[in-house]
Amino acid sequence: MDGELTEAELEFLRETFDLAREGDVAALTQRFEAGVPVNLTNGSGDSLLILAAYYQQQAVVELLLAREADTGRVNDRGQTALGAATFRQSEPIVRALLAANADPDLGGPSALGIAEFFHLDRMAELLRARG
Repeated sequence: MDGELTEAELEFLRETFDLAREGDVAALTQRFEAGVPVNLTNGSGDSLLILAAYYQQQAVVELLLAREADTGRVNDRGQTALGAATFRQSEPIVRALLAANADPDLGGPSALGIAEFFHLDRMAELLRARG
């Protein structure tokens, strides 16, 4: 069992991803202070930041960015937090990610590619202007 996680540890990690989806800033803050890495990634390559952006949890995105979460993480499907926020048309999250230097051209498709494909004109405008 060397290096393997227990079922309780796996459940703790699953709950951590749920906290990002649900927007529980207080519980996530406690976990980060206890040593959970801000760039924790699940088996699909989704970071906490990608999940928070997709589920439109602005306060969690801001928490993660304040703790220097990596805006350049790309999941197994080529998606980024900026791409997720663009797809969901969350202007405040897109702006926050751009302010943290997220790259609109990163990913496959990129955030800019998503905006163009789905004719999300406001999102494309923001991404081209970089915020």
